[in-house]
Amino acid sequence: MTKTIGIVLYPDFEELDAVGPYEVLGMLAKLDRDYRVVTIAEQAGPVRAFSGLRLVADHGFDDAPPLDVILLPGGLGSRKEMDNPRMLDFVGKAGASAEWVTSVCTGAMILHKAGFLEGRKATTHWGAIHELRALGGGCEVLDDARYVHDGNVITSAGVSAGIDMSLYLVSLLKDASTAKAVQKMMEYYPKPPEFAGATA
Repeated sequence: MTKTIGIVLYPDFEELDAVGPYEVLGMLAKLDRDYRVVTIAEQAGPVRAFSGLRLVADHGFDDAPPLDVILLPGGLGSRKEMDNPRMLDFVGKAGASAEWVTSVCTGAMILHKAGFLEGRKATTHWGAIHELRALGGGCEVLDDARYVHDGNVITSAGVSAGIDMSLYLVSLLKDASTAKAVQKMMEYYPKPPEFAGATA
């Protein structure tokens, strides 16, 4: 039976928050046909990200399939979406029946407002740690964590951290060897960059 991974889009999401995990989880779907990745928004169709990239949502909230994994990207638009009743209703219902509930960056604030971070450990982008803490609810917000796994909820730090979190998620959905195979296909082996003209 096919397992469905849903990445939820909304206006002004951060591009790499969604596309990085899509690349990882899309590679999983290529290696294992029991998985598929779909994109979902309030309405199906193009959704404009913060820097102008437009992604096309496969489904709207009303026709989205049941999800085994739900992933919320972050971005400046998350501040509006965390108070959007339709978003919170969809995330709450889809996440309640999902095996894994995940977020990148400030997508954690949407998860929190939807009720998934109460009494859990979580993280977000370094620049939004104070915002997530301010939501209260017994959520222990961790600094300097690339990603945090608590129960069936996994939150990651900002932007590129979503790739690391998604590879870890693949190891949970399948196994470490599959995660390593995806990593190899992506040629994802981060090293400190060298900057031209740097003196230190």
